[in-house]
Amino acid sequence: MFRELRRKRQALSETDCSDILKRGTSGVLALMGDGGYPYAVPMSYVYDGEKLYFHCAKSGHKLDAIAGNPKASFCVVDRDQVVPEEYTTYFRSVIVFGTMRIIEEEQEKRTAIEKLALKYAPEDSAQNRAAAIEKDWKPLCMLELTPEHITGKEAVELTKRRVLKTES
Repeated sequence: MFRELRRKRQALSETDCSDILKRGTSGVLALMGDGGYPYAVPMSYVYDGEKLYFHCAKSGHKLDAIAGNPKASFCVVDRDQVVPEEYTTYFRSVIVFGTMRIIEEEQEKRTAIEKLALKYAPEDSAQNRAAAIEKDWKPLCMLELTPEHITGKEAVELTKRRVLKTES
């Protein structure tokens, strides 16, 4: 169902992909939008090792798109170093393909937003995080992306460096 990576040598391992998803702070969520046009939107997120969670308002283009077709992709760029003298970039990125779901159950929604809050404010007190969540609870919608396929790739130059390190 999912295409094989054309340049397999540049593929990132499952562990590398997971690490990138855990440390990333934003990515681009792509959905099937209005009129058959793709709808891609930058989003903050959290990855708990199994699923990705996003927050949004309770209405809008994202929710309409998910209602029409829950399939999605989410791309996180870990590295994007322009190397002008080589006319290239040294990149590293991950793409997640999966199914989106609007979290309806209250406790599940709270667990998801707490994961997101902890990621973006890890030094804050649990009391402050809880207060911030409570303040914005009513208009809050939480989304869950269940991965079906995760793929990562890096620039060939980075692959060569990694291979050289492991060989020495």
